[in-house]
Amino acid sequence: MNDVANRQIELKLSSEVDTDRLGLLLAELLPDGTTIALLGTLGAGKTRLVKAIAAACEIDPQTVISPTFVLVQEYDAKRQLYHMDAYRIKDDDEFLELGPEEYFNSEGLTFVEWADRVVGCMPRSYVEIEIFVTGETERRVTIAAQGKAPADWITQLATRYASSAS
Repeated sequence: MNDVANRQIELKLSSEVDTDRLGLLLAELLPDGTTIALLGTLGAGKTRLVKAIAAACEIDPQTVISPTFVLVQEYDAKRQLYHMDAYRIKDDDEFLELGPEEYFNSEGLTFVEWADRVVGCMPRSYVEIEIFVTGETERRVTIAAQGKAPADWITQLATRYASSAS
């Protein structure tokens, strides 16, 4: 676990149990109205992480699917979640047709998978979560506050994640 000026951390996940733990903590600590850019290769676990966060927000994780073909999924429960996917988006203009600013300006959490494809459309401040596959069930995750995104929760996340390890 590394802490770069309290704005970025790196975590190692060994299993889906670790992903669930991280999802629970993110659901607790991410401020309302946060946009989260999810980066990683196919199969890295971007949607799996959203499912873990959704479960922590009392949304049935079975209902959370990758929005690759519908482009946007909305979930309303204890907390609103918006799940967008830019994988099939051909350019910024097509992404802007989805009306992302509405989601970015909402009180819920907005997730954008493949956000690196539409980085010019992202709000000025957001949280970037990049997932790297390091083994069959192992992942390395970097979490960083971009722009003026509040970063005070990042140190708390690192501390709580480390202390919640079994």
